[in-house]
Amino acid sequence: MLSGKQKRLLRSKAHHLNPIFQVGKTGINDNMVTQINEALEKRELIKISILQNCMEDKDEIAEQLAVGTQAEIVQIIGNIIVLYKESVNNKQIILP
Repeated sequence: MLSGKQKRLLRSKAHHLNPIFQVGKTGINDNMVTQINEALEKRELIKISILQNCMEDKDEIAEQLAVGTQAEIVQIIGNIIVLYKESVNNKQIILP
């Protein structure tokens, strides 16, 4: 679990990022979870956009992605989910 201080740091770093994945009306599938997991390994911190035509609740989507990738939910703001997962090989973010 991330502390409040760690989440604040990650939110400030995520502010300048653009979403690199979109969840549409088909929701989440195994392939998407795999791709997000690979992106988290490379970047550690990513944004995911939820499109207007998505039928599922954004909190449920965030939870499914977090469980599927073993990542932490940093923030859900509007239709954007910010996920963090410490990288094994490409460590870039040092948490306090």
